[in-house]
Amino acid sequence: MGEDFVPRAERIVEAILEADPMTAYYVGDHRVDDQLPDLSDSATREHIAMLREASHALAEVDDDGLGAQDRVDNALLLQELDGRLFALEELREREWNPLAHNPGPLLHGLLARPFAPAEQRLELLTDRLAALPDALATARAVLRECPRIHVETAIGQFGGVAALIREQAPELAAQVPGARIEPVAGAAVAALGEFTDWLTDRLDGAPHDARLGRRLWEAKLWHTLDTELGAAELLDRAHRHLDHLSTEIRSAAGEFLGVREPDDETVRTALDRLAADRPGNDTVVAVASAALREAEDFVAHHDLVTLVDDTLIVQEMPEFARGVAVAYCDPVGPLETADMPTFFAIAPTPADWSAERTASFYREYNDYMMRNLTVHEAMPGHYLQLAHSRRFRGSTPARGLCESGTFIEGWAVYTEELMSDHGFGGVAVRLQRLKSHLRMTINTILDQGVHCDGMTEVEAMDLMLRRGFQEEGEAAGKWRRAQLSSTQLSTYFVGYTEVSAIAAARPANISLREWHDRMLSHGSPAPRHLAALLSPSGQD
Repeated sequence: MGEDFVPRAERIVEAILEADPMTAYYVGDHRVDDQLPDLSDSATREHIAMLREASHALAEVDDDGLGAQDRVDNALLLQELDGRLFALEELREREWNPLAHNPGPLLHGLLARPFAPAEQRLELLTDRLAALPDALATARAVLRECPRIHVETAIGQFGGVAALIREQAPELAAQVPGARIEPVAGAAVAALGEFTDWLTDRLDGAPHDARLGRRLWEAKLWHTLDTELGAAELLDRAHRHLDHLSTEIRSAAGEFLGVREPDDETVRTALDRLAADRPGNDTVVAVASAALREAEDFVAHHDLVTLVDDTLIVQEMPEFARGVAVAYCDPVGPLETADMPTFFAIAPTPADWSAERTASFYREYNDYMMRNLTVHEAMPGHYLQLAHSRRFRGSTPARGLCESGTFIEGWAVYTEELMSDHGFGGVAVRLQRLKSHLRMTINTILDQGVHCDGMTEVEAMDLMLRRGFQEEGEAAGKWRRAQLSSTQLSTYFVGYTEVSAIAAARPANISLREWHDRMLSHGSPAPRHLAALLSPSGQD
């Protein structure tokens, strides 16, 4: 039944995109731009039934009759369906995580991305704003016992959504003669205020424990990573890599300071010296922009990978997205057809932070770490990789739907090492890259330790401060992120390990740039599938 794969895959992708506006937004499909997700019990049951039917239909396909690319798409789509069923039936975040109900990205996408004329986007925005009070009523109906840290973060993010509507919706309406958005926008802001009040009332009774537990965490890990690597082996590899990196960073610190027998104190002294050169809230975006230009010139000069001319905008992170990560790349969706920018967003410190805490943050994200962060998020990391990914065209849209976070993060971490090994920023950036890789490795240990092994805040902070040489503010933020998320922190280390292995398998007769281009030419599949596609037997 190989000949049936393409129409079945197309119908399955369409069904998922029609049922899930958030996924449709992230992949760049606009068929449900007037809707918010329906997370009610009845809609969830219908969604589960659709996914089961799709899984059964795809299981009937004989992949022995498929070409290499379609075999990968078939496997990716089966994995995607299984993961979505797990998320809805077992993880059930809509019932305990208020962040799952955040409409911010869907509103921001209509306001910030010019995929259609302002008049059309305003009409879609109006429909979404009109649906927002009912969506928040559904959230109150389905949310049960929510961990305190998720409630606290949601209060901040939903307040950011209200600010987004107040400040940016009128700007879009001003582009449409005679348009009035105030009534629907006002009702949406009022509903958000009622919802944040409802969340605030739940703070006192909210449990402090946000851990998944080993059974759920290991199951989610399998769906997240799409690898055969088990939890015990993952943890063992992380500890061994941590020891290896500790030796490397001592050596780099000794080179930087001219110390012949460096130790951990040498590392701290070197990092303290680098931390003196740092941005502030008013300059951090400019520092990242300068680092981007520097990195782009470096990639071109060293012929590391083919550049693209897609627009990239460096900006402050919108308020509705803050509270989880310090920076992110918001790319153009792989199925988007309009000419759109990618955003490299950086979060300034919160307004209520003390001067001392803000200084600690920027000691961590100093000028040299900002160079390394820009490599990861933009050049030649996420921005460049995802721009190449968009250019892949298969027989179905499955590759656009089934992007692997393990490959995406793995490539970005690999490029940190690639750039550093070629001399980007000298020993100063190499020190910060090694510190970043210590952080990445410790994140894997934190992820499992927090959710499975009862790791305490004291133990986590000690690990990050002592072995990772992190600033206290950064470590406190990561402790918070480890509780808010699960398994995503493991994608960096696993992805780096697997992507680095693929890069190391470059044939002797192929240049580094050509091999990297080949690695980026298949979309963003899980590394195990990419390795198969790059092998001689994987060529159609």
